[in-house]
Amino acid sequence: MNRTDPPHVVCPSARMKDGALLIGIVLGDGRVAFAANRLVVNQEFVENAQQGRPPEKRFRFADACVRAGCRQWAGDRCGVVDQILAAVPIHELQPNLPECSIRAQCRWYNQSGSDACRVCPLVVTDASEDPVRA
Repeated sequence: MNRTDPPHVVCPSARMKDGALLIGIVLGDGRVAFAANRLVVNQEFVENAQQGRPPEKRFRFADACVRAGCRQWAGDRCGVVDQILAAVPIHELQPNLPECSIRAQCRWYNQSGSDACRVCPLVVTDASEDPVRA
């Protein structure tokens, strides 16, 4: 789907930093529950969220899409959502669009439409294995 980018396009799977948007919380089952309203992350949140597991394993953040400045950029698109849509079987897509505070500015939605929204709750920014502790 080719759409014209709206002003201030945001990446829906950004790293935590002061000024980023907190858009969701990763639940115990690995799915993301999205906040009804976007919350701007401040330095106090950053300091607190750095305690324990990496914040990107526990929360979803959005921030400005940097396009070719991102290692996930592929040609003229975000490669992340394309990879996810190719990997997730159609029966695992959410039947309804999740509540979302950034849809109008979302890179993935503007690139891939409602299918991007249907897989979005499955995306955890930091999906690396936690180190085993002895």
